[in-house]
Amino acid sequence: MNPLQAKLRKAVRRTWMKYAMRGVGGADNYERLDMAYRLGDPWNMESRLEQSRFEATNALIERAFGRVGSLLEVGCGEGHQTLALRRIADEVCGIDVSATAVERAQVRAPDARFSACDIHGQPWGDERHRFDLVVACEVLYYIKDIPATIKRMNHLGRACFVTFFAPALVRVDPHLQGIEGLHKDWMQHDGQTWLVCWWRNPE
Repeated sequence: MNPLQAKLRKAVRRTWMKYAMRGVGGADNYERLDMAYRLGDPWNMESRLEQSRFEATNALIERAFGRVGSLLEVGCGEGHQTLALRRIADEVCGIDVSATAVERAQVRAPDARFSACDIHGQPWGDERHRFDLVVACEVLYYIKDIPATIKRMNHLGRACFVTFFAPALVRVDPHLQGIEGLHKDWMQHDGQTWLVCWWRNPE
């Protein structure tokens, strides 16, 4: 792709996402989230910035938990980060509210399992601590009821791991305070900053 094509693609993506994401933040607006995926890779996950975030996320997970047995990825999108998570986990399941995204994820990561649903409807077993780790990267600020989502993550996971873009700190971080054994760190790349939080749940 030449520089002019790249510039045009960036402009198209920015314009489309500005339209598609109206009223999405903190609203459980699944229809608008699915609309975003009418454009392939709407979040620019193939960019150097996002790929760097994936690598930093993996490094923090490995530092905190070592290699993971079973992992549930909340908000898997088209499976870009799934590919990275697959390198540090034996079993990866991904969920996203966009059926369009899930179809693409299954093609991109055929050795992972995917379902078009939210965390309350994931189909791989409802028993407590079904997964060794539940991750929610760059997704909590789109969810209306963050406490209910965290509660569900705690039920399904022996441990939980979340990341979010620093500007969302005011909306997301208060819901994480008070979690026993909460750990925090930061990821930074090219002037962008993310907060990372993780914890282990009592057996």
